[in-house]
Amino acid sequence: MATSLEFPQRTIHLDFHTGPHVHDVGKDFNAQEFAQTFKDAHVDSVTLFATCHHGHAYWNTKRPERHPGMRKGLNLLREQVDALHAVGIRAPLYFTVQCNEFCADQHPEWVVVDPEGNAMRKWGADALTAGWQILDMSSPYADYVAEQLEEVLETFSPEDGIFMDMCWDQPSVSKWAIQAMKEEGLNPKSEADRATYARLNVHRYMERYNAIIRKAEERHGCESFGVWYNSRPKANLIEEKKYISRVEVECLPTGGWGYSYFPYVARLVRPLGLPTLSHTGKFFKSWGDNQGIKPEAALKYECCQTLALGLTLGVGDLLPPKGVPAKPVYEMIGKIYKYAEQCQSYTHKANIVSQVGLVVPPELGDRPGPAAMGATSTLQQLRQQFDIIPPSANFTDYEMLIIPECTPVDSMIANKLSTYIAQGGKLLLSINSVIDERETLLLNEAGIEDFGVSPYSHTFMHVDETIRGDIMDYGHVMYENGRRLKPVAGAKSLCQIGEPYFERDYDHFSGHEYTPENELSAFSGIIHHGNVITFSMPIFKAYGIHAQPIYRKIIGNCMDLLMPNSLLKTPDAHSRLETTVMKKDHRTIVHIVSFSVEKRGASFIRMVANKQVGLDVVEDPLPIVNQSIWIKSDTSPQQVYLAPAGTNLEFNYEDGYVKTAVTVLDGHAMIIIEG
Repeated sequence: MATSLEFPQRTIHLDFHTGPHVHDVGKDFNAQEFAQTFKDAHVDSVTLFATCHHGHAYWNTKRPERHPGMRKGLNLLREQVDALHAVGIRAPLYFTVQCNEFCADQHPEWVVVDPEGNAMRKWGADALTAGWQILDMSSPYADYVAEQLEEVLETFSPEDGIFMDMCWDQPSVSKWAIQAMKEEGLNPKSEADRATYARLNVHRYMERYNAIIRKAEERHGCESFGVWYNSRPKANLIEEKKYISRVEVECLPTGGWGYSYFPYVARLVRPLGLPTLSHTGKFFKSWGDNQGIKPEAALKYECCQTLALGLTLGVGDLLPPKGVPAKPVYEMIGKIYKYAEQCQSYTHKANIVSQVGLVVPPELGDRPGPAAMGATSTLQQLRQQFDIIPPSANFTDYEMLIIPECTPVDSMIANKLSTYIAQGGKLLLSINSVIDERETLLLNEAGIEDFGVSPYSHTFMHVDETIRGDIMDYGHVMYENGRRLKPVAGAKSLCQIGEPYFERDYDHFSGHEYTPENELSAFSGIIHHGNVITFSMPIFKAYGIHAQPIYRKIIGNCMDLLMPNSLLKTPDAHSRLETTVMKKDHRTIVHIVSFSVEKRGASFIRMVANKQVGLDVVEDPLPIVNQSIWIKSDTSPQQVYLAPAGTNLEFNYEDGYVKTAVTVLDGHAMIIIEG
């Protein structure tokens, strides 16, 4: 469902989940003022609600689900769409799918049934707690949604795109789901078969609704941005690419996603080649924090990070029931979007430049676990330019590959890596992803001899001066269990492992936590052989769990040893500085992003690894002053300046690098290298 239309750059996702007890829906709506609010805020697309989770409709339909609090004759959605179109703003239309209170109350037999026979509600709510009821897409409810979609498309075509929300795989044992599973030869008593059918059911309704959208577009001779099905696992995107026209990455950091989620997922979805936008929210906490508003610095950070990672921008808001957008909210969004628009004149249709490929199996999707997240955080904090790629990718596109512990290396991948190494590729490898008790792949290339799993939960790393840099000469504890390795002839140990007196146990321990170091062992923690460096310990997983900066420094020093001419160098930069390199025509564009993220508060509590953690808050940019930035270049440039301000920068061209220094006080800028 491809489109030739220009993809939106600065969008608003305008939530309007409005319960039936709200009596004055759209009472103060003024079409001209509504549209001008978004125009003044430099918005080019607003996703509007056809239906909401309460199940109500907001166009002038004769269907019974029309919102009871919307006065007779008010065609709210029509007026919203027409007003936005009049000022050149697109208006994709939102539908709720599996959350629908109106239908659940009218047709309780359509609600999902769990294996214990209970009607299901979202997010753990019970029958006496407010919470969305979940509809079964095996039931006639799927026809109900199809009828809504057909009416809206007939009424509003040419439309600017469809956003279908709440489309996860939902097992059910309703009478319709049981009958459908039996017809497929699946066993309703099997949890695995219920999950298989849930996936099949989603694919079928996506095909069905896509056909409805295509027919409407053909009937009206129009193009749109097609369809996006939200809440699908990112692990499915390679398979489900055929069902969608674009990707929208929902990533409200304070809503449970956190600030580590988006940098990972953005790099994961980029290789799909589909137009992609990311929407955060203006909310201080999560969706539904209607009157909560985050600090301006937080929203700017999220938008600038999105720009730097090559996606277009989206901010979620909630339209108050009376239909008047909050002006202070759009003054803040408008300030940031005006800045983003200036930046996009440089970055629009620019290409991300990556030197490193982080190999992660696609089935991990957007739940990658500590190893993939640890590797992502490490590379981002080291200012390495990287993509997240599946094992099926073309490895030769990258000067270096990284294999973290979450990427199991079978014989096929090992052979592919062997070829890559033989052709001059550099490999940073966690042996914990390669060796199990049955296979010893890549041992020759890695130059190692394996002696099995270490008997110790904690060991101690003594790094060689070759990779020590500014790391203290000390026995640094490794908090995760690894393997015992030795280098073969021609390979070199870069880290000697110290081992404790004994393994801690209930009847045999010393001290508060783990047993102290006793002596250096014969085993190596890091082995260098040709173009390969191998870690004996799960260092990426360890960084993802424990965030010990020493681990990141060790990884960075190993990368520098294998690949001394990295694409970008930032001598003595702080770890919050984020960078991305882009190319567009004769320009190189380097994003500089620097904000302070701090965990605060106890009013918003999540459970992570059985520990209570507060909210990640961004209130301030983190200034950088006279920071050295070196950018690899084949030739000396004609001009170097800071955008969008246009400030010229002094520079030198030495040893294949454009060397300059920048001061950025407000969190983001771009170095533009011309020629």
